[in-house]
Amino acid sequence: MKRLLKVLGLEYFPEFEPVFVEAFTHRSAVNEKGDRNHHNERLEFLGDAVLELVTTEALFNRFPEKQEGELTNIRSALVCGQNLAKVARKLHFGEHLILSAGESRSGGADKDYLLANVVEAFIGAVYKTQGMEAVQKFISEWVLMDVEEILRTGSHRDAKSEFQELSQGTLGFTPYYEVLLEEGKDHEKKFEMGAYINENLVGKGIGGSKKEAQTAAAANALEHKKEWLGVLK
Repeated sequence: MKRLLKVLGLEYFPEFEPVFVEAFTHRSAVNEKGDRNHHNERLEFLGDAVLELVTTEALFNRFPEKQEGELTNIRSALVCGQNLAKVARKLHFGEHLILSAGESRSGGADKDYLLANVVEAFIGAVYKTQGMEAVQKFISEWVLMDVEEILRTGSHRDAKSEFQELSQGTLGFTPYYEVLLEEGKDHEKKFEMGAYINENLVGKGIGGSKKEAQTAAAANALEHKKEWLGVLK
């Protein structure tokens, strides 16, 4: 953990090592091993709130000409599970995840929703141990760095409407969504949704609600439309 923090330009304090271990500990490991008392869901809860606040303030200051609706869409694109999973892969967070044997065998270290969760938990740990300035630096360097790409590609637009228009106009089918995975307590749910066209899975997305996950799945489908559009025509 010391090496990871130093690579990210964050300070390492030995007394806070357990907080970061907790941030990378999945519930499955706690259920399997009685020697681990804490998993990362509480830190994830904290990190989610900090991430939204820091991102909101950064966008508010950076884009004084944009209205509330567009700022909300840009923020959603930045903090959605799919984007956070990309961040986790860039940082190789999957290599540090502490999972049960079963979750590890099933590829848990590369599941989008687990990777997104651990980014939020890590943000919570940084905030708790090093304060707002350090967490702002981390979010700016690793989450907000994609804002120009999001604006360039227009991925912050209403992905569900755009996806539906493309599917209906080009293929004659109305897309639909199904739950692929549901995890967490009632107040901390994480959903993975699949976007389908005529029974063909063309996109996946994760979020804290079904609606958020559907939007992420639609955006994912649009991102990969070259792979399925010609096949389904």
